[in-house]
Amino acid sequence: MNVPDTTLPRERQQLILERLQRDGKVIAADLAQEFRVSEDSIRRDLRDLAAQGLCRRVYGGALLAVNIPPLGERHAERTELKRALARTALGLIGTGQILFIDAGSTNTVLAKMLPDHSDLTVVTNAPDVALAVLGRPGFDVILLGGKLDPAIGGAIGSRTVRQAQDIRADLCFPGVCAIDPQRGLWTYDEEETVFKQAIIEASGETVAIATPDKLVASATHHTAPITGISHLVVASDTEAAVVARYRAAGVTVHM
Repeated sequence: MNVPDTTLPRERQQLILERLQRDGKVIAADLAQEFRVSEDSIRRDLRDLAAQGLCRRVYGGALLAVNIPPLGERHAERTELKRALARTALGLIGTGQILFIDAGSTNTVLAKMLPDHSDLTVVTNAPDVALAVLGRPGFDVILLGGKLDPAIGGAIGSRTVRQAQDIRADLCFPGVCAIDPQRGLWTYDEEETVFKQAIIEASGETVAIATPDKLVASATHHTAPITGISHLVVASDTEAAVVARYRAAGVTVHM
């Protein structure tokens, strides 16, 4: 976009907001060059947008502000798509395995769809996931303790992390906040990030199940490099170019 240097601050901020809504993030130095203004001017624009709750400032730029709905609302969103993704992910699970299943609405759907009589051990920080398999034939359930975060829907914190570190699992299903083929997995909360890192480190393979919005979202805390993701499960209509970038990074993509 070729923007004249006579652009008024309000007009420039609107263009920056449109860029945030499209890409999920902006870099101050790039915007300064593009708009032909100083980085100080861009930083003032980002401060104004952040004061309105429209973005979150980070070092070197800003991320689009994300309003994460309560877990109950997330359970009701895109239920058929989540079932389709979970059905595909089930093909990666073998009899007798130990699974780390992180909190998250898609992971809860996965837990509900796990087949009975498969001799599976489900280790989770999420009561919803535990209840989805509790009492069913062929399941052992380990619920990790700690302080429950109502927005996340699971326990996080040092106690939860220590318990996770004492277990070795075959597969790990971290909740996905955002993922990209260059840097990998991202999370919004620092303590949640540490927990996800612990279960990824303690697992033989990591499976990321990503609804389409997670492929374009931007989060604040880097959680795992793309090389740490063994499998990515995405919707069947995901753009071929996007799938190709993940496969080029060494990720096995399941659609």
